[in-house]
This record gives sequence, structure tokens and C-alpha cells, in this order.
Amino acid sequence: ERTLALPQSSWSLYLHIPFCETLCTYCGCNTMITRTHDREEPYVQTLLKEFKIYRERLPTLGKKPLREMHLGGGTPTFLSSANLKHLVGEILSQVTIEKEVFEGSIEVDPRRTSGDQLQVLFDLGFTRVSMGVQDFDPEVQRLVNRIQPFEITRDLTLAARAMGYESVNYDLIYGLPKQGLESFKRSVEQTIQLKPDRIALYSLARVPWIKPAQRLFKDSDLPEGAEKRALFEAAYVRLKEAGYVDIGMDHFALPGDGLARALNDKSLHRNFMGYTSRRTDVLLGLGVSSISETPDCFHQNEKVLPLY
Repeated sequence: ERTLALPQSSWSLYLHIPFCETLCTYCGCNTMITRTHDREEPYVQTLLKEFKIYRERLPTLGKKPLREMHLGGGTPTFLSSANLKHLVGEILSQVTIEKEVFEGSIEVDPRRTSGDQLQVLFDLGFTRVSMGVQDFDPEVQRLVNRIQPFEITRDLTLAARAMGYESVNYDLIYGLPKQGLESFKRSVEQTIQLKPDRIALYSLARVPWIKPAQRLFKDSDLPEGAEKRALFEAAYVRLKEAGYVDIGMDHFALPGDGLARALNDKSLHRNFMGYTSRRTDVLLGLGVSSISETPDCFHQNEKVLPLY
């Protein structure tokens, strides 16, 4: 509250949607695997209840400009178009938005995302969509239980751009089972073909003691050491040749993208979600396992859904 009382203070908002219909075996995120969509509405109501608590205890919250709103997961597009509209619309109706600077973004699984869902969010002011790709190789996809043909990613990318989304971003992972240098180079070439505005190139975070599903692939299938490093270096070289700017540890962006501009003018910031082109004074996280940040501390919500 003291921070938000400062004259030029601003804030951003993260909403965690934990549900996924299927398990990707590499995943280290806080997720709940279910095909029961009856869980949507109660969870949306709980998020709105949590936001109401913040609004009641931070009277200045609704008056200060909300600069960024991001939906992550899990699979945020597990929620129906109607529930996305209700959740996001209800929150935005209670806050101050400066349209010139507000950025709404969402992480999506192209296998579970419709044009209608993207249109609902676009109509609410969202301009950026981040697509989970990881790898285009069919054998790698089979081993990580994420069958996602190139055409699915291509078609959703084209649909988002035609709709008016200003930025389409991809996530890639190196270090996945059966990833070889030549096959990963092909995935990078297919990525360049679709020309995403930003690329997050993450190393596989191996935590089988936390995520037992990572034991479903063999250690011998995983590239390690110099072999794994070669995957990153090959991608790095090719992305630079294709005109991408390397941003910090694991991000790339086209020169005209906001991240590249922020790097040049030294306003680049990294929070727990990754790199962002602007820093706000307060980041509030809503939902199970969400992390919030203030000038004084980080705090995380309960990680187990019933406890949350």
C-alpha cells in the first residue's frame, strides 16, 4: 500500500490457471491434469474472490494504472471463451487502464486454443500471445507426450496475426529426450519460417524428485554436457543469423520488438515469469502457486489447489 501510494507508481497482474487436459512429461510447472471442465467456474470465482481481498485491503489499487496482465499455467485456454471473458472482463472493469501502455498477454497450448478464445481476449485489449512449441520433431513430441504438428502452430500463428495481435511468441526447450543436433536445427528452421516476434529458448529443468513424470523417459535419451550445449549454440547462431537479438540468458527478439528496444534503452527487467520490457512497482499474482513481488519481498500462494 505504501508503494502504491507513491505518485508515479504502477502495477502488473499475473493469473495462474493450473489445469491441463494432458500431461507433458517434461513439464515442471504447477499443473493439475483433468478433462473435467466443471472445475473452471469454481476456480474463476476463487480468483475473483482473491482479487476482491486485494481490492479491499489496498484501496489505491483500482486507481493506479495496471500496466500488464498475464495469464499463465498450466493451460489458460483450458477455460472456455465465456469464462475467459468473465474472469478478465471482471478484473479490468475494476482497475484503471491506460490503453497506450497496457499490455495483456496469455500463454497458450496451440492444441487447446480456438480462434474464439483469442478473439475474446483481443476484444478485451490483449495484444500478445505466447505459444508453447518446445520442439517440432515428431519423435521428441511422442516421448514428451505432446503431439503438436507444425501445421497447428502455423495456423494459430496466422490466425492471431490476422486478428490483430501485435506480438506472437514461441517457447522452445533444448535438452529434451532424443533431441539430436540435426533434428533440433530443423525445429529452429521451422521456427524461423514462422518468424515469431520473441523466442524463449529454455534448458530442460530436470526435477524428477518434484515431477515424477520426468522419470517416464530414460536418462540415456537425454542430451547432456557438451551435447546439450551444442543444441543451444546451434540455435543461438542460427537465430542471430536470422536477425534476432539475444536478450539476456535465454530470450531472443526481433529488433523492432519491445524487448529489443528495452535492452537498448536499458529498461529491460526480469521477474519470475521471464524478461519484460517494463518494470512495475508491484506485481500481484492470483491463483494457486502464483508469486507476487513488491519492493520489500516476494510471496507465493499455496501450491496445492485445495489449500489455496
